[in-house]
Amino acid sequence: MESLKAFGHGIYAVDSGYTGPDVAAIHLIEEAGRAALVDTGNNESLQHVLEALAVTGLSAEAVDYVLLTHIHLDHAGGAGSFMRAFPNARLVVHPRGARHMVEPSRLFAGVSAVYGPERAVELYGELLPVPVERIIEATDGLELSLAGRVIRVFDTPGHARHHVCYFDTRSRSFFTGDTFGFSYRTLDVGGRPSIFPTTSPVQFEPDAMHASIARMEAEQPRAMYLTHYAQVTEVTRLAADLHRLIDAHVMIAERYVALPAGAERARRIAADLWGLVGDEAVRNGWTVGESEWRRILAVDVQLNAQGLDVWLDSQARTA
Repeated sequence: MESLKAFGHGIYAVDSGYTGPDVAAIHLIEEAGRAALVDTGNNESLQHVLEALAVTGLSAEAVDYVLLTHIHLDHAGGAGSFMRAFPNARLVVHPRGARHMVEPSRLFAGVSAVYGPERAVELYGELLPVPVERIIEATDGLELSLAGRVIRVFDTPGHARHHVCYFDTRSRSFFTGDTFGFSYRTLDVGGRPSIFPTTSPVQFEPDAMHASIARMEAEQPRAMYLTHYAQVTEVTRLAADLHRLIDAHVMIAERYVALPAGAERARRIAADLWGLVGDEAVRNGWTVGESEWRRILAVDVQLNAQGLDVWLDSQARTA
C-alpha cells in the first residue's frame, strides 16, 4: 500500500489524501493488537485508514483511541465518521474542542468563512457529531494506555488554544499536529528536511508557540510526527529553525501594523512571506525550482498571511 509508511515502534503514517498526496498524514500507533489513530483528515480519509488497518492485520474493533491534536478540519473533519466506523474507540480532544465535536456546526461555519461555503463542502462534506459519552478531554498531563503503552498529553498552544501534542513514551516521540510546523518531503535535500511554522488561521500566538516547542524539546524526543508531513528527526536543528522563523513571521507582520486589516494587508504580508520562503530555498539548497516550491507552499503561505493579519488585529485590541 503506497499510502502507508512504517517508521518502527509500531508507528505508521497513512496518507489521508486530503487535497492531494503527501499533504496530511494520519498516524497509526499499534501495540499488542490494539491501535490508536492521530488526527483524521476529512470524511474521505476514512477509506485510506480502513485499508491501512487491513494491511497491518488490525480490525476496526481494534481501534481504542482517535487522538485529535486540535479541531481544525484538516485534522478533525473526519472525526464523526471515524467514530462511527470504530465502535470501541474513544475520541480524545482538548477541553476547548470537545463541545465542537458534539455539535460541529460552528466548526463548519468557521471553515466556510475561510474557504467559502462551496469549497468547504467540497473539502469536508457533512460533519458528523460525536456522542459526548465517547469523548475523553485531553487535559495536560493526562496519560492514556494503549495495551500498556503510555501516551501522555501535552497542552501546546501557539497555533491554536485547543491544541495538544501526544508524547509516545515507547518511541520517545511526539505527534505534533501543527505546533511543530509543517515539513514536506518533496522539499527534502538528501533526506535533510526543511520546516516552517504555521501561523494560521485565527489563534496564532508567537510567545505560546515558542514555549510549546521549547517544552517538547525538553523531553529530548527522538522524532516528531507532523500531520504535514509525517516523521522528522534532527529535532534540535528543526526546533531552532522554527524559533527563528516564528520571529521572522512576526517581523514581517509588524511591518504592516499601520495598515487596516483585510485582504490588502494580508496580500502584502504574503508577498513578504514569499521572500522569506525564497531565502529558505537558498539556505536549504532546495533542488526543486521556484515554480514548484511556490505550488507546494501556495496554500500554506496564503493561510499564514491570513493568520498574521488576524494576529495583528488581536495585538491592537490588547494594546
